[in-house]
Amino acid sequence: MRFDGKVGLVTGAASGIGRATAIGFAQRGGSVIVADYSGTRARSVAEEIAAAGGKAEAVKADVTVEADFRAAVDLACSKFGRLDFLHNNAYSYPKGIAGSAIGDTADETWQHHLNVGITAVMRGTRAALAVMLKQKSGTIVNTASISGVLADYRNAPYNAVKAAVINFTRVVALEYAGDGIRCNCVCPGVTETPPIQVMLGRPDARKAAQESIPMRRLGRPEEIANVVLFLASELSSFVTGAAIVADGGQTLHTRNFF
Repeated sequence: MRFDGKVGLVTGAASGIGRATAIGFAQRGGSVIVADYSGTRARSVAEEIAAAGGKAEAVKADVTVEADFRAAVDLACSKFGRLDFLHNNAYSYPKGIAGSAIGDTADETWQHHLNVGITAVMRGTRAALAVMLKQKSGTIVNTASISGVLADYRNAPYNAVKAAVINFTRVVALEYAGDGIRCNCVCPGVTETPPIQVMLGRPDARKAAQESIPMRRLGRPEEIANVVLFLASELSSFVTGAAIVADGGQTLHTRNFF
């Protein structure tokens, strides 16, 4: 799996799945734009890639700001001449907001999830399509979640937007298949990313999460990134509109233990 001569843009690339995707893309010969809300951390990842002999440029980007997305795409084109791969990966929960039942969910919380979780995906896709349509080629991979396939307690906004990402992916795939553009998404299970590490800070919480997964462990960011990179590569050239679950088997059972 190689990306020689290809150019990618990864959002939320300073940590977790995004970081692993950006590094993996560069390791396989691609040039990558490392986009993140934290410009400092984005630069750190880009420097790490460069130190290993790869090609990367960092950009501070708030995915809820359309101009930031356009600037990231413009950077890819100005530095590397094209854009072949977009990974819509960035996500964040509102600061200080814990999970809540639907009846207790504030409008501000709902709007935050919509803006970060699906509107940003649409804007990023739209910005990338402007370049990919001219090239008559390109791949887009969105980070959805098993929470977009099945329901969680006290997490309705996240569940709703991740389900929206899955069907948005299908629509993009359908509309642009004839233009040489593919769009897929990955649906991770519980993965060792910074937000999950905070959520599972208590030993009992981590134990419960691990026991819900048949493989009895959490996923690693690199394992999810490998699925993303497969979907971005020519190895998946006949795959579009797919939602690939990578969850260690977590969604295989009903959780009835009798």
